[in-house]
Amino acid sequence: MTLPVAQAVEVFHNFTLLHDDIMDESDLRRGQLTVHKKWDVNTGILSGDLMLIKAYEQLCLCPTAHRIPEMLCVFNEVATGVCEGQQYDVDFETRSDVSIQEYIRMIELKTAVLLGGALQLGALAADAPAEDAQHLYEFGRLTGIAFQLQDDLLDTFGTTEQIGKQVGNDIVRNKKTFLYLRALEIAETLQKESLLGWFGLTPDNPTQKVAEVTGMMREMGIPEEVAKLRDQYQLEAYEHLNAVQVKKEKKQALIDLTESLLLRSS
Repeated sequence: MTLPVAQAVEVFHNFTLLHDDIMDESDLRRGQLTVHKKWDVNTGILSGDLMLIKAYEQLCLCPTAHRIPEMLCVFNEVATGVCEGQQYDVDFETRSDVSIQEYIRMIELKTAVLLGGALQLGALAADAPAEDAQHLYEFGRLTGIAFQLQDDLLDTFGTTEQIGKQVGNDIVRNKKTFLYLRALEIAETLQKESLLGWFGLTPDNPTQKVAEVTGMMREMGIPEEVAKLRDQYQLEAYEHLNAVQVKKEKKQALIDLTESLLLRSS
């Protein structure tokens, strides 16, 4: 019953990846050449556009026809949020005054609303009560924020073997993650000057830069702060999941998925 809706979400997600790769000028995606590198930018743009159209086609194939208008509203809100989040991310690259609140809002839009929307759409497709669908949306949204905080943590303090890519890539690219913004917020004068100095450099060999920045972050207890905030968001998410009016065993799959995301090492 819900398969067309799941396909709509998956096709939409991959559409955003095609366009993200073009904006980020990325050469690889999942170990393969990106579409615009294998063919050209115009092909990448048009392919993404067509995928968005196909996503709407799939959504309208849902057998629970009387809930399709609601699903279209949710889908449009998710799509709008993802685009707004991407714009925030682009803007942050050239801004020096990004706040922690703005960063959390960015990851909420770019990542979390898609997870929340997917759960809400699934609930509507299964003809669940609107209240349960909203609780599932909030569960997914809050889990998505926790997931992105965990992802940021792994990028900076994981290992190459764990994450399958260069450790400290966010630092190399001068990305204004929660870790960096919080470090700036609590840093003493000399530490702040050092952080700003390193984030103003793009050395050919970033090894020292990554080591110096991560060292300062460890001294300030940033990894522990990120983990604490991640857990706070997830606890709030579980409150919404608990409020969904179905038997506990039917929620276990979502709990297992959440734990695999947050306890993962890669």
